[in-house]
Amino acid sequence: MYRHRARRQATTAPAAARRGPKTALTDEALLEAIRGVLPASPFLGEGHRKVWARLRAQRVRTSKTRCLRLMRQAGLLAPGRARRVLGPRNHDGTITTDRPDDMWGTDATCTVTTLEGQATVFIAIDHGAAECVGIHAAKVGTRFEALEPIRQGIKARFGAYGPGVARGLSIRHDNGSQYTSDVFQNELRFLGAVSSPSFVRSPEGNGCAERFIRTLKEQLLWVRTFSTVKELRRALLEWALRYNENWLLERHDFLSPSQARRELMQSKPAA
Repeated sequence: MYRHRARRQATTAPAAARRGPKTALTDEALLEAIRGVLPASPFLGEGHRKVWARLRAQRVRTSKTRCLRLMRQAGLLAPGRARRVLGPRNHDGTITTDRPDDMWGTDATCTVTTLEGQATVFIAIDHGAAECVGIHAAKVGTRFEALEPIRQGIKARFGAYGPGVARGLSIRHDNGSQYTSDVFQNELRFLGAVSSPSFVRSPEGNGCAERFIRTLKEQLLWVRTFSTVKELRRALLEWALRYNENWLLERHDFLSPSQARRELMQSKPAA
């Protein structure tokens, strides 16, 4: 209270300054030392961290944040990559649904087998219950292989595979060559499903599939090795069943995907 009252009664306010002990070098002197370090370095475009390390080697003690501040003010920082300015997004907001089989997301990732080399993993996941409706692995990730998880899900959820059986279902996918191909798009039209491509360079538009792939990597692909694609395919099917029955989802009050699907299906007739 006395300090604030004395400050109000003072005729001249004290100049704002950084608290704590004063450094041996002023900003001007330190900036001159930085200007001397930059041309003496054998490399180009070094940032403030390496400048700070070279100053320490010359017994000039300062902090990295102070080097960053002075180099930024003096325009001495190496030019960085320009930020990409995005326009309005077509998929702003939520992409989850209130009921199952309203929208499915599909995507692909890669892994390695010890005997057959790289393999491509395709998945399909329901946006409502976050349930894996199809999963597949192939040596070569063609457009025909990309359809396999969709076919698995259609047979399991709609009971048949034929013209118009999936009417009302939307398939969210990115702009990969497999999904934009005529084969994939014609198959969706044959089933009665609607193609729902995500916005270009906006992976969040296919976020449900992206998040599922992260779980798949952390829980299976990054913790186990597989000899062949056939062994990988069998492990994927077993893991998908375990995921659907035991994985807990916070947005469904920590129910498993299968439990969340049953809850949503029971609430659908009541609604």
